[in-house]
Amino acid sequence: MTIDPPATAERGAPLAQDGPVAAAPHAQSDVGSAADDHRSTRRRSAGLLAIGLVLLAMNLRPGVVAVSPLLDTMRADTGMSTTTAGLLTTLPLLCFGLLAPLAPRLGRRFGVNPVLVVMMVLLAAGTVLRLLHPASALLGGTLVVGAAIAVANVLLPGVIKKEFRSRAAVMSGVYSMSLFIGAALAAGVTLPVQHALHLGWRPALAMWGLLALLAVLVWLPQLPRRAGRGRSDGSGSVGADADGRPVRGLWTHPVAWFVALYFAAQALVFYSAAAWLPTILTGAGLSSDAAGWMLSFSSLTAIVGALFTPVLANRRLHPGVLVLLSALLTMVAFAGLLVMPETDTYLWMALMGVGQGAGLSLSVMFIVLRAPDARHAAQLSSMAQCSGYILAAVGPFALGALHDSTRSWALPLAVLIALGVPTIACGLSSARNRYASREVTAG
Repeated sequence: MTIDPPATAERGAPLAQDGPVAAAPHAQSDVGSAADDHRSTRRRSAGLLAIGLVLLAMNLRPGVVAVSPLLDTMRADTGMSTTTAGLLTTLPLLCFGLLAPLAPRLGRRFGVNPVLVVMMVLLAAGTVLRLLHPASALLGGTLVVGAAIAVANVLLPGVIKKEFRSRAAVMSGVYSMSLFIGAALAAGVTLPVQHALHLGWRPALAMWGLLALLAVLVWLPQLPRRAGRGRSDGSGSVGADADGRPVRGLWTHPVAWFVALYFAAQALVFYSAAAWLPTILTGAGLSSDAAGWMLSFSSLTAIVGALFTPVLANRRLHPGVLVLLSALLTMVAFAGLLVMPETDTYLWMALMGVGQGAGLSLSVMFIVLRAPDARHAAQLSSMAQCSGYILAAVGPFALGALHDSTRSWALPLAVLIALGVPTIACGLSSARNRYASREVTAG
């Protein structure tokens, strides 16, 4: 007896329909649950990445700034000359400038995330090296610290461009804010901790290596997943584009030069003022402790300028307006120190901090926004920091020479005020919406 195939198909049809219909709610639930889990995982990953970025940025100043409050004690203990003591603050800046071109190559060759982890380990090792007693170990540790910070300085804007493309301006502000938090902690906490724990200056200087190790612990979980993603797109790293090619023609691009010169101008003013501000204030009658606190207070107020500048830019306030405001605030602060340094000092420090914080935030934001991709961002960061930090290293010596020749701080302060003019000019040119690229012309 034969069975009619169409009849069999009909009899089986309800069963075939019942199965999928009954399973559909469960399947949809499973799909929705998987999507929710995926979104939750992405949010956690982005949050962990942001925390890691903040911790990395916080490590880029204490290794240098912590030297300043301890410098007199270090000179008395070691008998080092004024010139040698000056190297402890100048060597890192030279490293920032001279090693900046090397950073993008390391990122392309080994991957940005692994390089950042290694730099934090080297930073911690450099602080430990400064525990040793020979002066050569102190200088050697300072070189290691400067080299590690130099590479991380350049690579982190590329990470922002790659990982926070839709929030690049805000994350640039968070990054800049974190730099000032690290500087403020180093300036304001090093001496109190040293006195509270009865430490020598070497352990007080080396304790900042613990912050680098904390950054390593938070950043390590990023490596497997992001390294895998880098291999899948051919880049091998966060902060590199799929082809991983070096950028050509950037050093002859006018937009790149405007961005680099703006970065250089604000770095020159910041480091020149930081080097001599306590001396200027003690000369005006403040105690050394009060002068040191004023430097720390300035860094604290800089956090406000660094954080809120990109927020204002996101609210459609033109970056050129912010460039003008940040430079004018700084110029007014220097004018106040020139005319009335002993009165309204908190006001001058607050204006200086907000202005300098906004200037640094804008300079980082321009590096990120004027680059069409992470590859250009890393190279533009390298170019800006190479020129900027080399110029910044010259600034303190130049202001010191002006003071020695005039026996007054009036001319050095007048020079700092005058530097606001080229800062504004380069900043306004950087604020125009266009790319620093020979490959991409539309901003």
